[in-house]
Amino acid sequence: MGAGAGPGVGQLARAVASGTGMGLPEAVRERVAAVHRGSTLPERLRLYDGWAARYEQDVAALEYRAPHLAAASLAFAFPAPRAEARLLDVACGTGLVAWELHRRGFRCLHGVDGSAGMLERARSTGLYQELRLCVLGREPLPAPAEHYDAVTVVGALGEGQVPSTVLPELLRVTKPGGFLCLTTRSNPSNLRYKAELEAALGQLEQSGAWQKLLAQEVEYWERATTEEESTQGTGYISGVVYIYQKCPVPHLEEG
Repeated sequence: MGAGAGPGVGQLARAVASGTGMGLPEAVRERVAAVHRGSTLPERLRLYDGWAARYEQDVAALEYRAPHLAAASLAFAFPAPRAEARLLDVACGTGLVAWELHRRGFRCLHGVDGSAGMLERARSTGLYQELRLCVLGREPLPAPAEHYDAVTVVGALGEGQVPSTVLPELLRVTKPGGFLCLTTRSNPSNLRYKAELEAALGQLEQSGAWQKLLAQEVEYWERATTEEESTQGTGYISGVVYIYQKCPVPHLEEG
């Protein structure tokens, strides 16, 4: 969904209710609160459509680092060459992750999102070879099995967003030996979801579906919107980047 490359809706909305926001512009807090108040999926998607035009300046106000951190982590794990590798950016939003991937040599980028407004902004970047409307968690990804060299889900795995039950669908469209780059937040309001996600990640690893290459906790993930969400009074919330490789992992030929 459109929130896929942006801040946690719940923690921003609570800032509005408490009258705080760690110095964030009131208009930013109000736009996020409006999305949070959407009670049905169609209503939330309409609100994301309306948010698309101001989305990037709002996440810039939060100093949101996940797209950069995720792309850097994936690029470090990914073998060269990158230009021909086919990547799927799930919950691509306006294309923040695509910019970071493009900077690191990835050129064949596909994206999906639940918001038509977000996809329109993503299309305007010219960075994607293909963009499709898809509400992950409600419908399968519009791709055949074992189609992508890497799949990213940056920012959308969180409380009230994409459910952790989507992990097998992400694996389905990833080639054997391909990479999956996932992120979530470690702020108090997302800890229950994070525990559920990590349990699901671990179960898939134990079953031999993939192997974990990285689980990197990052203290300065984005600006906190309340003191309660702040990590040890830093004014920021923390987050984590995961990199997994789908099994079977191909062995390099010797010689």
